[in-house]
Amino acid sequence: MKAFNKWKYKLSIAAVLMLMLLVKSCRKDPVVQSETYTATPYILESKPWYPQFVFKQDNPLTVEGVALGRMLFYDPIMSLDSSISCASCHRQVFGFTDNLSVSKGIRGQILTRNSMPLHNMMWNNRFFWDGRVTSLREQVLLPIQAHNEMDLNLYDLVLKLKASARYNPMFKKAFDGKEPSPALIAKAIEQFLFTMVSFNSKLDQLHGRTDTLNVISASALRGLNLFMKPIESGGADCFHCHSNLPFFGKTSLEESMANNGLDLVFTDNGFGNVTGSPSDIGKFKIPNLRNIELTGPYMHDGRFQTLDDVLDFYGANVKQTSPNIDPNMIHNIQVRLTQQQKDDIVEFLKTLTDDTFLNDKRFSDPFK
Repeated sequence: MKAFNKWKYKLSIAAVLMLMLLVKSCRKDPVVQSETYTATPYILESKPWYPQFVFKQDNPLTVEGVALGRMLFYDPIMSLDSSISCASCHRQVFGFTDNLSVSKGIRGQILTRNSMPLHNMMWNNRFFWDGRVTSLREQVLLPIQAHNEMDLNLYDLVLKLKASARYNPMFKKAFDGKEPSPALIAKAIEQFLFTMVSFNSKLDQLHGRTDTLNVISASALRGLNLFMKPIESGGADCFHCHSNLPFFGKTSLEESMANNGLDLVFTDNGFGNVTGSPSDIGKFKIPNLRNIELTGPYMHDGRFQTLDDVLDFYGANVKQTSPNIDPNMIHNIQVRLTQQQKDDIVEFLKTLTDDTFLNDKRFSDPFK
């Protein structure tokens, strides 16, 4: 009888266990809600005189992407010892240059070239003074890796950003849940730089107005006429290299590099180092003249401190027999400007200063 009761007890326990398993198997697994990321389109402001925007289909501007790019641009985390950022060489107060003849890199290393201004980057076709890359996305990663600039390899940069409580969520919000990578770092900074549009100078404000002298001075107007006139007509002949409106620089790949007769013997071969062609030695990128008042010193090596120095060079010191000199510069050697004419041209160049751009909080340091 005891054996029967013991067997009955074991059977009851087994039945209970089977019932429990049956109930558990009938339950539905909980639904795991995956986090979704939807970036907000960033709308660039435009005015009737702006050129048509040029966007990258694989990198549409978003509020989150632009904000991320701005943070990366200003954050010293992008250098090996977290001592300098992209903004160290591109300061808003100086038209996104650094006001030095040649820039300084990590550990105070002195570089060999002048910092180039940043504006209207979506229309640029070549980057760096030597024009060595044709993509902004490629350009932004090179100073980070350069040993004399920011000296940080991209693998270590990605590790730093992934470990950051700030940046990992920002990348996910900007790029559909993706973590930091070199490609996404480049895309984020590209987005920010593409928003840096500068077409609101005094000269731009003449559009649609007839009261010219209420916007710019008589001296600046004379300077504009000199700038746009050929030598044969009594002008300064600046327009050959700088009249691609509204940029005041060259935008085509073929025309963007030139030797303006600075030297007879080159210590920097410029574009020639990129192509390896003897016919490109001594050629450098023709700069955009917007905000030129604030972006000195001038030329690829910052040899000229002032705009007056630049005009003195073009008036009397062009090296006519410089190898590969641009034909327009041989022609330009004939120009002789009076002091009044030089003053007028400088006054005109100052009308290209865009105070709105230079004080726009959207481009300022987000950490301040």
